[in-house]
Amino acid sequence: MTDARAEMSYRTIFISDVHLGTRAAQAPALLDFLKRAEADTYYLVGDIIDFWKVRRGPVWLQSHNDVIQKLLRKSRKGARIVYIPGNHDEALRDYCGLNFGSIEVRRDAIFETAAGKKYIVMHGDEFDVVVRYARWLAFLGDRSYELALWTNRPLNWIRDKLGLGYWSLSAYLKGRVKTAVNFIGEFESALSDVARRHEADGIICGHIHHAADRMIDGVHYLNCGDWVESATAIVETHSGELKVLHWGIARQSSEASPTDEDTSLAAAA
Repeated sequence: MTDARAEMSYRTIFISDVHLGTRAAQAPALLDFLKRAEADTYYLVGDIIDFWKVRRGPVWLQSHNDVIQKLLRKSRKGARIVYIPGNHDEALRDYCGLNFGSIEVRRDAIFETAAGKKYIVMHGDEFDVVVRYARWLAFLGDRSYELALWTNRPLNWIRDKLGLGYWSLSAYLKGRVKTAVNFIGEFESALSDVARRHEADGIICGHIHHAADRMIDGVHYLNCGDWVESATAIVETHSGELKVLHWGIARQSSEASPTDEDTSLAAAA
């Protein structure tokens, strides 16, 4: 991964798992990235808006509106935007195949780099057995993950007061719990098999909030990560190189103090 911000002009940018409408969405960080980075094409690789949370009572801050408006402005200025809905914004899958100006809604896509390599782009929940066959378990897991993310905020408020850097409990647990590690490995293998069956050079996906850029049995596997914990995206340079860009979250959003955030959540519940 690279944390450098020197090169801000790209051919293509891939973003997934923003989860606008939740307390965990790092919308200010994403807005900062979108203001600095320019591309000819943007792929929104699912779970941009969290309709699961919206139905329960959203936390929708001004920065969430700002992200949507920034993307729309890029579209109006001529950028191509391809929206591939995920499981949290699956309601938009009813519109797959339709274009809204320069915004295209697609179930998945074939992407060709400037170097001529072919990649399949999809959210990836299609290959998550829990999401497909045990939806109630997916919702339960979503609530547990949300709780871990909520814990990050007061924990890092304290760490900030102590002069310590950002640390994610949810990311730590995801990297330590054996079942989570095994799931990530199986997911990556399943997605790589999809690319191999379609004779593609690689696959670009999201869904598991785990950014990656590696070769799996000859297939280039890329995962966008998320804008909940890691603030990562996949970027393509004008020469056709694909890589993970880590924007970095050095501190929590300054939009609300822990007290203000709790108040807004109570009002939305």
